[in-house]
Amino acid sequence: MNETDWKGQLRDCFKSIEILVRCRKETFDDFKQFCEFIAEPAFEALAEELKIYDIKTKPLTQKGRSISLRIDFQKSKVDHFYYTILLPKNSVELKLRLQLRGRRTPKAPLQEKTEPFMAALPSSKVMKIGKEELIEDIILHYRNFCYESLTQPD
Repeated sequence: MNETDWKGQLRDCFKSIEILVRCRKETFDDFKQFCEFIAEPAFEALAEELKIYDIKTKPLTQKGRSISLRIDFQKSKVDHFYYTILLPKNSVELKLRLQLRGRRTPKAPLQEKTEPFMAALPSSKVMKIGKEELIEDIILHYRNFCYESLTQPD
């Protein structure tokens, strides 16, 4: 290997690192926009509707890392279900994760599972979903959790 080969390799190495750093920042910025323009409005709209059923909610955020909607048991202040959208650490694309946590009864421990966020949705389309699509996904997971909780044998 001559001197010009390794210098080119070193230059390519630093260009690649620069691209990765830029992609991470862009992904972080995209996630912040997703939270502000899609997730937060969806959580607010769903919270308003859940008030009709005497269910309180609370949005929770970990800046740049996750956004959650906490749904309490009906007519209670005890947390029942959490729908959390996570941006994995060092992400270079919006390949989000969904963490679902919930408890069957007010005194039961929280159960948790993690899966891809809207698995059929390519990461390139995440910023294009509407708040209605997100609300439908939350309702689907919440309903499934409630059904499972009510039908599981003790």
